[in-house]
Amino acid sequence: MHTNPNLLRIHALVLVAGWLLLTPLQGPAFVWQPTAAQQEPAPPPSPTTPPGQPPTNPPAPASPPRAKTSTTPKEQAWQILEDACAGDKSGDRATAILVLGLIPNDPKSANLAQKALTDERPEVRAAAAAALGNMGSRASIPKLKEAMEDQDPSVALAAAHSLDLMHDNSAYEVYYEILNGQRKAGKGLIAAQTSMLRDPKKMAEFGFEEGIGFIPFAGIGWGAIKAIRKDDSSPVRAAAAGVLARDPDPATTKALTEATGDNSWIVQAAALEALAKRGDPSVLPTVERYVSDEKSAIKFTAAAAVIHLTAIKQAGLRKQRVVSGHKQP
Repeated sequence: MHTNPNLLRIHALVLVAGWLLLTPLQGPAFVWQPTAAQQEPAPPPSPTTPPGQPPTNPPAPASPPRAKTSTTPKEQAWQILEDACAGDKSGDRATAILVLGLIPNDPKSANLAQKALTDERPEVRAAAAAALGNMGSRASIPKLKEAMEDQDPSVALAAAHSLDLMHDNSAYEVYYEILNGQRKAGKGLIAAQTSMLRDPKKMAEFGFEEGIGFIPFAGIGWGAIKAIRKDDSSPVRAAAAGVLARDPDPATTKALTEATGDNSWIVQAAALEALAKRGDPSVLPTVERYVSDEKSAIKFTAAAAVIHLTAIKQAGLRKQRVVSGHKQP
């Protein structure tokens, strides 16, 4: 059979044309891709705020570390007393140390008072000796015996009084000296300065009690004497507040609470002290108001009362939880 050459050429051209049309759909050889140099850079992100203006929501600056602050009235009260005990004013130190006697059975109050027995000022040392006796710190008896040898008579008397409160017979050495001019174990320190005992100002520094005995008031004694000269009724009311500390009648609690607002700072301090000694935590809201008082004697007495009454309240709550736990099946 003879094939027409023209038909063969036409058939070949058809095959070639078909191959050229199908190749771009089946492979990448003929697909144009731009090179990296030919690619256009991506446009920058549009700014959220106009140029030259601060961002709408700038990042918040890092907060500086917050100083630790007292979070409870008890912590605030301790801070007040600790600052005063370490302060530069000897009068404030003496008063703050003295009111530590309102905080019995507390190692911190005992340690602060013991440390103050070596203070450079005699009124502070006397206040420390008195506080240790008022809080009944029998662990401090050896240090109080050392304080009876202090060169200042007010310190020796305060130490002897505290030892007597705790029924330690060594206290009689000082009182024997006052009576006979020398101690049983030899010449003492007080008798050589008997003239000081006749000085009203020195007696005020030694302290005074409402006609029933000797209780050293150290640095605040003279301030009270000066106040008495201006107001003859305040010491009588302050004495009544001191006696009422032992009255079990609940009505007395109300009377003492009202007396904390008296016009005389002597009466206010005496009422706060009496409330502390009564041990009724229900008066805490009233007492807490006076930890910021401008008068140091009131502020420090209130601070000691807050610490003591808060401890009583917490002990009562713990006891209630124990009792409730025992009642549960």
